[in-house]
Amino acid sequence: MRRLLVIILALVMLPVGSIAQEGRSELSLQGTGFFTKDSSGLGTQQRSTETGGFTLGYRYHFNRWLAVESNYGYERNTQEYFGGFGESRVQANVHAVTGDLVFKLPLPIRRISTYALTGGGDLIFDPTGNNSGSVPGASPQGKGAFLYGAFADDALTRHFSLRAEYRGFVYKSPDFGLSALNTDSWTHTAQPSAGIVFRF
Repeated sequence: MRRLLVIILALVMLPVGSIAQEGRSELSLQGTGFFTKDSSGLGTQQRSTETGGFTLGYRYHFNRWLAVESNYGYERNTQEYFGGFGESRVQANVHAVTGDLVFKLPLPIRRISTYALTGGGDLIFDPTGNNSGSVPGASPQGKGAFLYGAFADDALTRHFSLRAEYRGFVYKSPDFGLSALNTDSWTHTAQPSAGIVFRF
């Protein structure tokens, strides 16, 4: 009976061990910047304050050249609007939920790996209700976003790397469901980041 349990345990642990040895999975934590281009339309100008935040990510490598990943990011900024109504400000928590394909780029430098990525997701603007940065009737709003970017990893050990990354988001400017704040225009957010990666 004991021998049977040992054999069963060995058979169960064998795939787990082989997956761990292959090192196909990654977890990452990065500090980010959040810099959004001004937009205007329909008689309204919109701009965003510059801010910082963080991103958590998980990546799975199919092979040396192709991977998929999902990320969650958080920032807090203030959207400022100018128009015939005067000036309005909405402070919001920005939640970024994205998925993308990752392609390894050839680079003949030892320890350094470079990649490009493309994908999409949702930027969710959630008003904080701050007294100095709120507009009556402003409600949470999600904006679908196209995502592109590139990054480089510097391998410190077999399991740990440092990462420097740039991501760009293209999406419709938020209006929090208020027609007076609607610019009906597209904007772009640049998100540089740096952090650490754990591969397993």
